[in-house]
Amino acid sequence: MKDNWLLQLNNISVVYSDVIQVLKGVSLKVEKNNIVSLLGSNGAGKTTTLKAISGLLKPENGRVTDGDLIYDGKSIQNSAPEDITRLGIIQVLEGRQPFKYLTIEENLRVGTATRWGKPFKNDMEMIYDYFPSLVTRKKTLAGYCSGGELQMLVMGRALMARPKLLLLDEPSLGLAPLVVKEIFRIIKRVNEEQGTTIVLVEQNANMALQIAHYGYVMENGKIVMEGKAAELKENPDVKEFYLGMGASGAVKSYKDVKSYKRRKRWL
Repeated sequence: MKDNWLLQLNNISVVYSDVIQVLKGVSLKVEKNNIVSLLGSNGAGKTTTLKAISGLLKPENGRVTDGDLIYDGKSIQNSAPEDITRLGIIQVLEGRQPFKYLTIEENLRVGTATRWGKPFKNDMEMIYDYFPSLVTRKKTLAGYCSGGELQMLVMGRALMARPKLLLLDEPSLGLAPLVVKEIFRIIKRVNEEQGTTIVLVEQNANMALQIAHYGYVMENGKIVMEGKAAELKENPDVKEFYLGMGASGAVKSYKDVKSYKRRKRWL
């Protein structure tokens, strides 16, 4: 099993501007060809964890100050983001930022920038197979796309780079329920058909745990719980604090859960 880990974070800490500590000894492992979900509330440190992996801490004056970050057997902590991208690690940022004045198809072709000289026609066909709603819109400027179309676009652009490790940050944010189901169905399909290893940061714990193999729960810059996704879905704490359900399985009201932070047993 040791050789099957694609990514390992060993007790890493992250500090911004040499003052603000966001991650406090985070350790996690990602097995090759698996989907790993990283769950937690706003401010828990999930996005910072992704940026530590992808190298995007540097532009924000952040850095890994302690611990090791190992990808495919090599140390990558505090490496330049362009070097990390060349290793096959691609992050899809929260917020769905396309190149607004390029068409959908031109945006997708941007994803091949790290693949000099390699043909991409088959990859474009693959993207349109995963996201058929983009086909009729491929000549449309990205700035005129809906939220769901933009999410499909940025995911498609990332897949055009043929990532070994795909980092997805809140892909369901602000989308209608039917679109969210479609996005998660495609994420699962990409993992199964392409063998792409995926780390998924998501507040929609129910959807995330349905497609993940393994999960971690973060609070206040620390990992407070981990386990197989099926086991986490049945964990009473996860049910209560992230799935909005009590021990009986009944959906809890806002009044019941609004003070949950004071009652978490791990804090």
